[in-house]
Amino acid sequence: MQIESTGFEGLLIIQPRVFGDDRGYFFESYNEDAFQKNGLHYNWVQDNQSRSRHGVIRGLHFQKPPHAQTKLIRVLKGEILDVVVDLRINQPTFGKIYSALLSSENHQQLLVPKGFAHGFSVLSESAEVLYKCDTLYNKESEWGILYNDPALHIAWKLDEAEHIISGKDKELPLFKDLPSLFNS
Repeated sequence: MQIESTGFEGLLIIQPRVFGDDRGYFFESYNEDAFQKNGLHYNWVQDNQSRSRHGVIRGLHFQKPPHAQTKLIRVLKGEILDVVVDLRINQPTFGKIYSALLSSENHQQLLVPKGFAHGFSVLSESAEVLYKCDTLYNKESEWGILYNDPALHIAWKLDEAEHIISGKDKELPLFKDLPSLFNS
């Protein structure tokens, strides 16, 4: 398992070692011992899975403290552009975005620590996304940022006419209107 830094503290790309042959492939998508040897100590308590069609944009979501979540995100089928926004006011990357192409072909995973808003766009015909969380979902703590906030300049790699957004996500606030929730 290879762990790559992104330039954002705690935000990591996880590349599992894939063993392939004429039958297909095998890889460990998660190994607690390997994570702990790399200083990654998480107690995963919930797995979430979604299926979305081409053009869907989900996000940008997060849970407010004390129910903030670390997520380990991977794609089971298809390809997505995974996007995060750093909400940690004491970080040099505060307010900056990071994006990564995650797919069932590249097997990469994104480890998103607490203090980030998260979303993704579906670039393939459809995509199935699985992510582990270290804190249980809490409805009263869910929040987010408007997916097309002009201050963030997120390029979702889709034509605007293709965007499929939930009503709830269209009503999220702008980044500038969020209170300071994450101090580290």
